[in-house]
Amino acid sequence: MAEPLFERLCLIGVGLIGSSIARVARARGDIARCVVASARTEATLRRVRELGIADEVEADPARAVRGADGVILCVPVGVYTQVMEAIAPHLAPGSVLSDVGSTKGSVLRDLLPLTPSTVHLVPAHPLAGTEHSGPDAGFAELFQGRYCILTPPPGSDPVAVERIAELWRRCGSIVETMDAATHDKVLAIVSHLPHLIAFTICGTADDLAQETREAVLKYAASGFRDFTRIAASDVDMWRDIFLNNREAVLEMLARFTEDAQAFGRAIRWGQAEFIEDRIRRGRKIRRGLIERKQA
Repeated sequence: MAEPLFERLCLIGVGLIGSSIARVARARGDIARCVVASARTEATLRRVRELGIADEVEADPARAVRGADGVILCVPVGVYTQVMEAIAPHLAPGSVLSDVGSTKGSVLRDLLPLTPSTVHLVPAHPLAGTEHSGPDAGFAELFQGRYCILTPPPGSDPVAVERIAELWRRCGSIVETMDAATHDKVLAIVSHLPHLIAFTICGTADDLAQETREAVLKYAASGFRDFTRIAASDVDMWRDIFLNNREAVLEMLARFTEDAQAFGRAIRWGQAEFIEDRIRRGRKIRRGLIERKQA
């Protein structure tokens, strides 16, 4: 077995992603000698203790990070500043600070000014998840074969970047690196906009007259059920994603709105060739995802 990457790895937040990292670390043994978990609520802390997925459980994040050579923020991006203000004075010199947030420009905006000069910041985003949340939702196989994008700021220590990259490789991920702005634009179209559409479709269905809504739910086909699965995602996390990736999401929404209106015009005017082209493009993208084993 390879040497553990970290002597003491602290996870701030133990929901789906945090608890999955903890489970991988527990199963493999070569990610950290000691895993420390910190969470906001006593109920979550109690459940983590019951599950036995961490070596130590600590309510106070400032105490949790003391002595840790690796710290990963697994909380909604909207609370990063609050958490960082609490832990920054207690981060060990030479430690590596990372995260799992779905927006990266906001992470650099919020964390860089508060990161001590002796601490290495290496933001990361595992492209894996389910609609479930909480410590019971995690599982060790969550990251297998899924991409994890690193967005280290310019001038980052290559050794620190490699430690985080290797952590995700040991979790089973395919690791890629890109700048934060590119990440946010890419994720706006492949993740954030699909969630916005799912929330909106379910909201539209819910706004219909009572008898119609019952029919929607009663006769929901697989397409609508897929949207409801996405729409069941965590409220706090997705509120923060939309607000912290505002510009990229609005840009992609504007482009989508134009394309949707063009599709609507094709339906109105009976432009079968246009409609067929859009359907074929969708089928092509689906085949590409299957070939890449990402479907």
